[in-house]
Amino acid sequence: MSTDPLSAAPMSAHGASAAAPSRAHSALTPVFLTMQLGLHVLMVGLTAVVAVRAMLGAWPMQWLIGALCVALLAVCALGVRFARRSTPMWARALWFLALVIVWLALTLLTPDGAYIVFPLFFLALHVFPPRWSVPVVGAMLLLSILALGMHLGWSAGIFIGPITGAAVAVVLGLAYRAMFRESAERNLLIDDLLAAREELAVTAREAGTLAERQRLAGEIHDTVAQGLSSIQLLLHAAERNISDETALEHVRQARQTAADGLAETRRFIRELRAPALDEQSLPAALGRLAASITAQSASTRPDAPTVVSFQLSGEPTELPMAHETTLLRIAQGSLANVLQHSRAQRAAVTLTFMDDEVTLDIVDNGVGFEAGAASRAEHRGESFGLATIRERVERLGGRLSVETTPGAGTALAVSLPLEVSP
Repeated sequence: MSTDPLSAAPMSAHGASAAAPSRAHSALTPVFLTMQLGLHVLMVGLTAVVAVRAMLGAWPMQWLIGALCVALLAVCALGVRFARRSTPMWARALWFLALVIVWLALTLLTPDGAYIVFPLFFLALHVFPPRWSVPVVGAMLLLSILALGMHLGWSAGIFIGPITGAAVAVVLGLAYRAMFRESAERNLLIDDLLAAREELAVTAREAGTLAERQRLAGEIHDTVAQGLSSIQLLLHAAERNISDETALEHVRQARQTAADGLAETRRFIRELRAPALDEQSLPAALGRLAASITAQSASTRPDAPTVVSFQLSGEPTELPMAHETTLLRIAQGSLANVLQHSRAQRAAVTLTFMDDEVTLDIVDNGVGFEAGAASRAEHRGESFGLATIRERVERLGGRLSVETTPGAGTALAVSLPLEVSP
C-alpha cells in the first residue's frame, strides 16, 4: 500500500495500511482532498512565515534559518514524491525522523519554528499507527515546549498553544482515520456489489443460453430426429414387401440416407451440450476440472496448494443435458470458492449415480465459515454464490445441503432426481 505523508491512508491498529477506498465511488473524496490540501497549505504557510520573519531581521543567522526552511520543505516534498509507492514502515520512520531533525534545528534557532509542529502532529498521526503516533505527538509536544521556554522564558502561554494544538490534531487525526476506514469498507462493499451484479448478469446470460440450447435440442429431438427415425423404420419395413430389385435398392438408399441424417441430427443435439461436455462425459469433465484446479492451486500457491480429487460411485447412466450442465457449473463455482477462500489442503469431489437420483458432493478441509452469517449475508444481497447454486438445484427439483463450521471445513451436497422408467 502506498503511503502519502501529506495525504496518507490511515494505518490500522496493527500497523498495516488500510485498504485504499475506491475513489470513483467515495462520497467522502472532497472531504479527504480538502483535508490534504489544508495540511499542505499549513505546512508551506508556517514555513514561509518563519523564513520571511528571518529575512526581515527578526532573528540572527537568517540565512541559515532560510536554508533550514528550504530543507524542511524539500524533505516534506520528498515524502510526497514517493507517496504512491509501496513504502515499508522503517523507510517512513526514517523519513519522518529526518523531518523532525530539520524542524528541531530550525526551532533551536528561532521560536517561530516551534509552531511548525502543528502540521507535524498531523503527519505523525497519518504516517504511523495509533500506538506509535500518539507517543510521537507527545514527544514533539515536549520538544516544542522546551524550545519555546528556552527562547521566550517559562510562562503559561508556552504550554497552552502546543497542548491545545496537539489535542486538536489527535482528535482530528483519529476522526479522519475512522472516516477513511468507514469509507474504504463502504467502497469495498460497493465494489463487491458491482462484481456480484456482473456475475449475476453473466449467470443470467449463461442460463438464458443454456435454456435456449436445451429448447433447441428438445425441438430437434422431438421433430427432426423422431421424424427421421420413423422414416428409417418405415423404409426398413417396406424392404420386406418389395421384390423388385431396382425399387428395393432405392428404398435401401433412402433408408441409409435417413440413417445418416439421424446420426447428423444427433450430433447437432450433442453439440448443444455445455462446452466442457462436448467431447467427454460428465465424470470425465469433473475429473478434468479437479486436475485443473489442483494445477492452478500449485502454480498460484506453491507453499500451500489445494489438492482436489475426483471419485465416481455407481454405474454411470446418460443424464439429461440440463442435469449434466447444472452439476458441472456447480462444481466449477464451488471449487473456485474452495481455491479462493477456504485455504484447504484437500478437497474431494464425488459423483454418485443411484436408481432414482444423481448426487454431487464437494468436501474440503479448509477454514469453513459461519453458516448463520452466510445466510444473513445472502438475505441482505451481499452473497450470491450459494444463492445461485440453490436456484440451479431448485430449478431441476433437487436438494442442496451445506454443512460447515469455522475451522472444520465445508461439505456441499447436491441431489437431482432422475426419471425412473416404468
